[in-house]
Amino acid sequence: MSLELLFNALAACRNELLLFCSICFLLSALDDLALDLLWLIHRASRWAKQYRFVPPQTVQNLAQPKNPGTLVVFIPTWQESAVIGKMLTRCREAWNDQETKFLVYIGCYPNDLAGHKAIVAAIKNHPAFRIVICNSNGPTTKAHCLNRLWNALLQDELAQGFKAKAIILHDAEDHVDRHELRIFDLLIEKVQAVQLPVIPVAVKNSPWVSGHYLDEFAEAHSKNLVVREAIGAAIPLAGVGCALERNMLGQIAINNGNMPFDPSSLTEDYELGLRIGGRGGRTIIARIKDEAGHMVGTRACFPATLSAAVRQKTRWIMGISLAGWDRLGWKGNAADKWMQMRDRKTILSAIVIALAYVAIGLVVLLEIAQWLDWAKNLPFSSNAIQLMPYCAVALIWRIAMRCYFVEITYGWSQVPFAIPRMVAGNAIAIMAASRACLQYLRACRGTPLAWDKTEHSHFPEKV
Repeated sequence: MSLELLFNALAACRNELLLFCSICFLLSALDDLALDLLWLIHRASRWAKQYRFVPPQTVQNLAQPKNPGTLVVFIPTWQESAVIGKMLTRCREAWNDQETKFLVYIGCYPNDLAGHKAIVAAIKNHPAFRIVICNSNGPTTKAHCLNRLWNALLQDELAQGFKAKAIILHDAEDHVDRHELRIFDLLIEKVQAVQLPVIPVAVKNSPWVSGHYLDEFAEAHSKNLVVREAIGAAIPLAGVGCALERNMLGQIAINNGNMPFDPSSLTEDYELGLRIGGRGGRTIIARIKDEAGHMVGTRACFPATLSAAVRQKTRWIMGISLAGWDRLGWKGNAADKWMQMRDRKTILSAIVIALAYVAIGLVVLLEIAQWLDWAKNLPFSSNAIQLMPYCAVALIWRIAMRCYFVEITYGWSQVPFAIPRMVAGNAIAIMAASRACLQYLRACRGTPLAWDKTEHSHFPEKV
């Protein structure tokens, strides 16, 4: 094949890819724009009806719960000796003077001696903390460990004659908020599940990998979940910093062989939120600030290495976009189905982004080839050229929205990093989507899906 034919073929591929990616990008941008507009309308409505007369509530002016009860915290662990001690110490320090009655159940495996030692050293026979040993060696799944904690709670309720008001989920790497128990105790009287914002903390020397979680969660928990709640769609739970009403969880357990958490699911927290919505329960995202103006939420360090981030996001994509689609189907009202579509388009978005980068590479290659006079007359597709200005406007809007939510969550110091971290996030998403597709194809051929646990080695000392 001559160079002329080769470059003409590459130019044809470039034009087709640019047109395809432009159309897909604009369709996705319209979907995102609809969500943005709903958020803007919701914010304007709240201001017009409420906030211009009375400022948003803070922890200090929250009402007292009508029926204070016992809140039970579930913390499943497996080989978390690097962080669990610090996490439990933080729980003791943050909740030591709480009026709200609480119990903490920590799941541990018989073959995790280091984790067991770290837990014992941290709780120091504190009466509110209890170690629950799983009935099999680890690792199993997070849901399996949570179900063991559920059974331990049922036994204690029968033996001690009490009934929990709510179950709070946390992970071993979480930096808990000192105000969360008060918020949960009040709000769980009105709804069946409460999700606090998850606020990632960047790991030192990992500004791009761990840092890109800051931007994604800032937008997701400041806008996306807020809109889901406003339009009446079920809210998926993050698995940490969330409280579940005891009776609702009990109803789910009765219908699932006394297992409220599905051990066959890769994203049991995501599915649990949708199942609560499917049973008529209501979940809210509680965005409340403390006396210093800081958002009450769960702070945690996310994966700091590329391989760990890809593995984690592979599990998320598998559990939500692929296996979750098979398991849950399309249920609920129109708002639910729209949000499910948004959740599941992640894998398609990653494919389109990968093709877009290929198209950009071809653009650069062919421009160099023409500059070196290796090829001539390789025009762009007129249709693709016409769509480019709209794509540019959509991209600028998307960047502006991302930067805005990063600023209100972390301040201006993180805004300059938000744009390059979008590129890092895209690269991680592409690798995770590729890995998820391969795993899903193997599962379709009979290989069982495995729960890939995220390893934690960093705890947010300063927040």
